[in-house]
Amino acid sequence: MSKAVQALAADTVAIGLGANLGEAQQKLRWAVQAIAQLPQTRLLSVSSLYSTKPIDSSGPDYLNAVALVSTQQKPLAFLQSLQAIELQAGRERPYRNAPRTLDLDIELWGDWQSDAQNLIVPHPRMWERAFVLVPLAEVAPQCVSEPQLQAVADQGIERSQGPDWWQ
Repeated sequence: MSKAVQALAADTVAIGLGANLGEAQQKLRWAVQAIAQLPQTRLLSVSSLYSTKPIDSSGPDYLNAVALVSTQQKPLAFLQSLQAIELQAGRERPYRNAPRTLDLDIELWGDWQSDAQNLIVPHPRMWERAFVLVPLAEVAPQCVSEPQLQAVADQGIERSQGPDWWQ
C-alpha cells in the first residue's frame, strides 16, 4: 500500500490542505493555525503554497499545501478533529471532487497503514497527485522519489508563495 521512499516518524502526520472557493488562502491560513491548536498536536512545518487546476471537476484553481504535525491523538480522533475544522470553514460534501472551501486529508501517518472504510492511509490517490507530492517533497523529501515527482510533472502545479505564507 505504501509507496513512500522512507517513512515519517511514527507520530508524524502529513496533512494535505486544499481550497478553491471563497477566500482560499485565508481559509488555508486559518486551517493551519487551527491544526496547530489541536490537543496533543504540534505543528512541525508547512510547505509553500501551490496553485493547481481542479482534477476531475470544474471550478476555480485550487491552492494546496502540506503540513507536517506531530500528534499523540489516535488516528480516528485526529480525523474527526480535521473534519471539525473543515465544517467550521463551511465545508460541504455535495458530490465527489466538488469545489470546496477547505479540504484536509491525512496523506501519511508515520509508517502506519490503514484500509478502514473511513480512513485509508496512505491516502489512496496521493501518489497520482502533484498537489500532494510536490509540497510533500518540500517538507519531507525522504518520502517522495524523483520518479514519483516525474510521474506527475505534467499536472501543471505552480508555486504561488513561499513556506511563510500561513504566518
